Amino acid sequence: MRFSESWLREWVSPPLTAEALCDQLSMAGLEVDALEPVAPAFSGVVIGAVEAVEPHPDATKLRVCRVDAGADEPLQIVCGAANVAAGQRVPVARVGAVLPGDFKIKKAKLRGVASHGMICSASELGLAESSDGIMVLPAEAPVGQDVREWLALDDHAIELDLTPDRSDCLSLAGVAREVGVLNRLPVTEPAATPVPPQHDDRHPVQLDAASACPRYLCRILRALDPDAETPLWMRERLRRSGLRPISPVVDVTNYVLLELGQPLHAFDLARIDGAIRVRLSRLGERLALLNDETVAFDDDTLVIADDSGPLAMAGIMGGAASAVSATTRDVLLESAFFAPSAIAGRARRYGLHTDSSHRFERGVDPLLQQRAIERATTLLCAIAGGQPGPVVEAVSEADLPQPVSLLLRRARIRQVLGIAPDDEQVVDILTRLGMSLESSGPGVTPGTTPGAPGGVAGETRGRPQGEGAETIAGGWQVLAPARRFDIQREVDLIAEIGRIHGYDAIPVTHARSAAFTRAPQEMAFDLDRARQTLVARGYFEAITYSFVSPEQNACFDPRPDSAPPLTLANPLSAELSVMRGSLWPGLIQAMRQNLARQQPRVRLFETGLRFLGSAEDLRQTPGLAAVAVGPVVPEQWGQERRPTDFFDLKADLEAVLTQTGRLEALRFQAPASAAAAHPALHPGQSAALVLGEQPIGWIGTLHPLLAQRLELPTAVQLFEIDLDALGLGERPAFEPLSRFPSIRRDLAILVPAELSFEQVRQTVTETAGDLLKQLILFDRYQGEHIEPGRKSLAFGLILQASSQTLVDTEVDALVQRVVARLEQTLGAQLRA
Repeated sequence: MRFSESWLREWVSPPLTAEALCDQLSMAGLEVDALEPVAPAFSGVVIGAVEAVEPHPDATKLRVCRVDAGADEPLQIVCGAANVAAGQRVPVARVGAVLPGDFKIKKAKLRGVASHGMICSASELGLAESSDGIMVLPAEAPVGQDVREWLALDDHAIELDLTPDRSDCLSLAGVAREVGVLNRLPVTEPAATPVPPQHDDRHPVQLDAASACPRYLCRILRALDPDAETPLWMRERLRRSGLRPISPVVDVTNYVLLELGQPLHAFDLARIDGAIRVRLSRLGERLALLNDETVAFDDDTLVIADDSGPLAMAGIMGGAASAVSATTRDVLLESAFFAPSAIAGRARRYGLHTDSSHRFERGVDPLLQQRAIERATTLLCAIAGGQPGPVVEAVSEADLPQPVSLLLRRARIRQVLGIAPDDEQVVDILTRLGMSLESSGPGVTPGTTPGAPGGVAGETRGRPQGEGAETIAGGWQVLAPARRFDIQREVDLIAEIGRIHGYDAIPVTHARSAAFTRAPQEMAFDLDRARQTLVARGYFEAITYSFVSPEQNACFDPRPDSAPPLTLANPLSAELSVMRGSLWPGLIQAMRQNLARQQPRVRLFETGLRFLGSAEDLRQTPGLAAVAVGPVVPEQWGQERRPTDFFDLKADLEAVLTQTGRLEALRFQAPASAAAAHPALHPGQSAALVLGEQPIGWIGTLHPLLAQRLELPTAVQLFEIDLDALGLGERPAFEPLSRFPSIRRDLAILVPAELSFEQVRQTVTETAGDLLKQLILFDRYQGEHIEPGRKSLAFGLILQASSQTLVDTEVDALVQRVVARLEQTLGAQLRA
């Protein structure tokens, strides 16, 4: 919501500076997102009267103007604007003036003719992005007066970042009400006198979807002047509110939207065929919109239609076929209440977002339509003339929102806010907010004790029980105004009391309650420690959306097609329409953005929930994922540049999982076939993670085809683990150090190329038993002197006993058993 400070102060003007006013609004829950001047700095620009315009003797596109700028003599100014004419009032920058951008006006000669100033356009004054010609001021503009002063340009535009529940403040009237309540000032609203009809023409209206549109008002206005222009004061207020002036009819509807918060729409009466029908669309119906787009409707979109078909998307955007034009003389003015549930999500479904849909989907005052159409009629008739007809109203009272009546308890106020305001203060705050109150139950009874007559046991104010504290009972029955869709529970009323009382005025108190501490399980996986480990290894933590596009989810979520992702009923956009089944889509998107910004080394991790199953059987599982691409270490002189590979990421993951105490039980299991591989990972450079017998995730290189589709490098490494599957770790236990020396034996074996070292390690460990203290793989070779389909693995066995010194015969016998077992189970051969 954007508006000008001067416009607000016409309604209510507290004795505060603009900055203090913004701070007050923010503290009251209406966060001010920006406070900006409505015009850039310029000086020396006055109002001038063009007395004569003559052609330039040496330039066909230039004109020599004589301008009265309030000085002793008229100024001669050479102007290139095609719309300059005698009799106009225009902004004139005199010699010495400074325009936006520090552009100084000096005496000049244009094609041999002297020019003593400049006639300015709106864009040259910073009042518009572009201009077709000079800015023409109203005829009553006083000659010689400073333009900045006359247009009140020393003003500010205030922009509020409202939460979705405060739709009542999406108007100047709503903000003024808040300022009036906060400062205990009356609000001066514009008169809303009904406009008497000048003819009896009525347009029939039929509500075929009364639950979606329980109130619809319209009025015929005839004989509007198509040559009328929107007055400067209205154009300026629209501009300062971020809207572009278009024509009197459109400008008036936009003005009332900003002023009162009620969206309006005007149809060209000549382009309507038959009665207005408010109904749901039929599947496949099409409508060309005002933005030159054509939409094909689903069967649940509310439309305004006539006998020929849809005229507008109700509460969102009008159709081009029935729009007012430069020749329109008769219009049908619409003012309606559309249920928020009928509008919410419809605009985004069709890729639209308008000021109208923004308000209707949050809730518009259901009692505002009559006032808005009368206000718009008054303004439009004052600007463009016209003859208004009677207001036609179609209403379904049973479908209109009913006022919410809530019980507000005194004791509950203190319990929530920590303070107990006086009854008079509670009544004053809620009454100024437009609520009506009736006392419910007995009031404060001084001198009673808990449980005594007139009190409620256990409810005290000011002092603890047993110390003569006053007992609180009863409260009020509160009726909320129709415009406050956010008031639904007792706690909402209490929040209003705290907000207006001032959160900064609530004293700091310390709660007293029985405290129970629960020690964390000693061997539970510590996620904070895992974060610190990854950060220490050069990763940055990312936080991404929990919802992604269906295409992204399908790329990274290996679930079968029979288990589709959970689809949002009201997504922010098509790209954020399903709940993620994996953390990878968000991390990959963050990586892409970093690479696009010339970051050569990207290492990111994220912890969060994955969403699996349907809405009826939704499982939310916590996960930890990481992605890495680029050089292993930042560019430097002491180490050669090398890209991050699978084993670098494997080391990072092992560092994280070290805290489980079960690293020896962690297996990196290569997929047995292409069908068993993860669809997002390279089938030859990926592995399933298995801890003990429990699958816990995947690690690998991004699939080359997927990397190509996402325009990523081919060496993107990533892992993801299921934190719930980790379970509890092993408790560390002390093992006495052996006093006897260790012995090392090295073996080199030939095994099938597809055999993993994990299988070799498991076989050696089981055979060697407790004497094996460490197994070290120090060489892997395929190539010359090795037959095809085989590979060489060389590893060292560190053997040590705890009660004696091992002798060569014992060690040799153990090594022979290991070699024999490898030959029997894995088909290994000792390499010569």
